[in-house]
Amino acid sequence: MSRIGIAVLGATGSVGRNALDVISRFPRRFRATALCAGTNARALADLARRYRPDVVCLSEGREEDLRKEFPRGTRLFFGEEGMREAACAENVDIVLAAASGISSIRPVIAAAEKGKRIALANKELLVMAGKFVTAAVRRGKGEILPVDSEHSAVFQAIAGRRRGEILRILLTASGGPFRTHTVARMRSATVAQALGHPTWRMGAKISVDSATLMNKGLEVIEATWLFGLPPSRIDVVIHPQSVVHSMVEFSDGSVMAQMGIPDMRIPIGYAFSHPGRLPLELSRLRPHRMEGLIFECPDRKRFPALRLAYAAAETGGSAPAVLSGANEAAVGAFLSGRIAFTGIVRVVDRVLSAWSTPFTARTLQEVLDADAQARIEARNELSRYRRHSPS
Repeated sequence: MSRIGIAVLGATGSVGRNALDVISRFPRRFRATALCAGTNARALADLARRYRPDVVCLSEGREEDLRKEFPRGTRLFFGEEGMREAACAENVDIVLAAASGISSIRPVIAAAEKGKRIALANKELLVMAGKFVTAAVRRGKGEILPVDSEHSAVFQAIAGRRRGEILRILLTASGGPFRTHTVARMRSATVAQALGHPTWRMGAKISVDSATLMNKGLEVIEATWLFGLPPSRIDVVIHPQSVVHSMVEFSDGSVMAQMGIPDMRIPIGYAFSHPGRLPLELSRLRPHRMEGLIFECPDRKRFPALRLAYAAAETGGSAPAVLSGANEAAVGAFLSGRIAFTGIVRVVDRVLSAWSTPFTARTLQEVLDADAQARIEARNELSRYRRHSPS
């Protein structure tokens, strides 16, 4: 039996490294055939020497400068075309879309059109271009398997169920590090505090998004594309223990919940092995040791990012791309110390409120243009702000 070939887009990030750990645990079943990263050539070269992929790709660089860093026989590519080459290779069966930002949109669409299974970890792909990604999957007769723990939980809960039986989806959220903070206290939050997620260890940008709850708002938009439900039937529930990863309520009143320890290797492994499951030797959930589980309604006054995300989801078109682009620019400004934590959502709100052109999305390029323009508008808005130091 031949091994399943996996292209890892975003191999040097936290999701990519967890995926490579899963692959290494089952060497007779999986093989990392392609590894793609941003600009960290040294880290990618280390992974290439360990996993021996056929193809590696960096977002930029020159082969004559970097060839000696990689194992002999490994093909080295650059940029979007290089990522497309890696994702669409004949010996690739699964594409793990874990590269940050929008750099992988076209390569993933191309891979989907070739019928590859897309293991989706990058929210931006469906938030911004859900219409085009899902159309490519239909054309290629492939499938999308969610890697986010919340969407993976929903996917597992609805397995074998008819869409008409699903009443609503409940996406759980830890509430982040500021779940009980007042707005006044959040104004003086430091970067270190925002990055201190209580249950998950993630990259800087997604950690800040979790602190504002923008991450959960983006997941609502993503869920509309994955499961074909309108935003009005997708709710967010605060669950600080991160044990129940999400729930689905059915038409008869039954609620199915997927539970487990907070470890990304579980949803990654499920996306790789579906419809089967991998015998992962990880820590096990011990219900008898758990204290009372907490579930709360999110406070949209303290966390207005949810309101903006739902509004963008209802508007549709390129509105989610504008939301995502403006948010990324604002989060970058917070991480570099240029605005306060509460300024992130304020900037996004002003960009959306002042948007002067229709939220059209007839082509992928229109979506990418909206994202680019939103970043420009956010930078213009940021120029009016000054970072206030905590008192």
